[in-house]
Amino acid sequence: MRFLLATVFLLACGLNSAFAATPPTGPAPLNGQWRGPLKLLGGQITIVITIVPLTNGAYYAALDAPQQRISRMPVEVELKDDDLTLRIEQAGSSFVGRVLDGGATLKGTWKQPGVTAPMVLQRAVASVQAATRFKAAPPYRQTDVSFQNPVTKNYLSGTLTVPAGEGPFAAVVLLSDSGPQSRDVEVTGYRMFGQLADYLTRHGIAVLRFDDRGVGKSSGTYASATTADLVTDAQAALTFLRAQPLVSDHRVGLIGHGEGGNVALLAAAAPNRAPAFVVSLAGYGQTGYDVLLRQQGEIMRLIGSDPAQVKAAQAVFQRTVGIIRQTSDNATARAKVAALLTATNTGIDAAMARARAAQLTSPWSRYFFDFDPQAQLDKVQCSVLLLNGTADLQVSAKRNMMPLAKALHHAKRTVATYKLNGVNHLFQPAPAQWPMVNGAQQAVFSPKALKKIQDWVTLETQLPGGPLPVTVKRPPTGRKPVRTPATARTRG
Repeated sequence: MRFLLATVFLLACGLNSAFAATPPTGPAPLNGQWRGPLKLLGGQITIVITIVPLTNGAYYAALDAPQQRISRMPVEVELKDDDLTLRIEQAGSSFVGRVLDGGATLKGTWKQPGVTAPMVLQRAVASVQAATRFKAAPPYRQTDVSFQNPVTKNYLSGTLTVPAGEGPFAAVVLLSDSGPQSRDVEVTGYRMFGQLADYLTRHGIAVLRFDDRGVGKSSGTYASATTADLVTDAQAALTFLRAQPLVSDHRVGLIGHGEGGNVALLAAAAPNRAPAFVVSLAGYGQTGYDVLLRQQGEIMRLIGSDPAQVKAAQAVFQRTVGIIRQTSDNATARAKVAALLTATNTGIDAAMARARAAQLTSPWSRYFFDFDPQAQLDKVQCSVLLLNGTADLQVSAKRNMMPLAKALHHAKRTVATYKLNGVNHLFQPAPAQWPMVNGAQQAVFSPKALKKIQDWVTLETQLPGGPLPVTVKRPPTGRKPVRTPATARTRG
């Protein structure tokens, strides 16, 4: 989940990112991935930290522990010259150390409940396979693009991939999960959206993927945007994609992952022009409050907390949300929340408590606590595909996909649902099924999931009687002709 709720024992959330409380002051911002062993009783696990500087001077940061099936856990970054502090509040953990060798090494001490140990993290080097893959010319057209959100006036930058051939093609916009993501949605070398876009484009579907607000080449500020605000980004992307000359403008849909799935469904329920279809990859079906409460318990159990600790932490979470809901004035709410956090956890200092309180009273946080993903489903204007993995520890199919499906069925909307055995929240199959590249296994997007998405989108966007005939519009002298569909037929 988003950085705003990254308070482990104190609160809950989960999965994606954190920001520095103050802008970096060192000679150069950290940017990359670092990995190293954490020795525990009975063995050791590998810790992976991803740190990316954002355009507003803050950081996106996340932790992965593949052996514990933990991915994209929020990390708060504090960098002063070469002194580095990483706080993983969701796991009750921290790393305090120094940046050495120009950023090649992070050396310090790791602390978590019951463990204090030295740790050295080394910068991860991109694999030869990955570097080769992205240099090779793909068998389709690929263009860097930029488009404006007319509501916010921000510009969003991305990559448009279009199949070889004349078209017009069905097309999709990819919407990322919570937390500021780049267009490829890279997690520990695994480019989730890069792989998805490549597969779909090779199979005849144009794809637009873009950097979130304030990430990469996109302008704006991500931290203050609510789920509803992100709908306007999705709508701007739809408008841009529909206007492309090789795209069939009435066959453009949305594919969203996690919170992006909910953004897609909200866009499909909006009164203006809806997408032609929606694919939700592990979208939330419970209220934001219920999602966060459950995730807190699941992650605390993963790091070895006992039932009493889980119960105590969730009690603090409930009290915190209660204060925020009952106190509309942010200054007052922050003071109350900071006092509660300080009083209930001896490991948090006053400065950290104030930072957490500010995050928890932000627009996104206030919105998400009360967000009900089922509330607008009766207004959805298109067919929906819901996919979830059975190994998803962050968004349970039973608690999320099935309530969405039930609500859509009740509203008499066309919906298909599939559970993918052994697939996790990042839509990766079990590691045993990953291919070997240069002697090491490489994470991949589930082939079964890719095929399911492609088959469903192709069926949903096929035209009665075959492809659209193409005519040539004769423009005024001196301008090139533009190929367009002869008719604007829709699927029968």
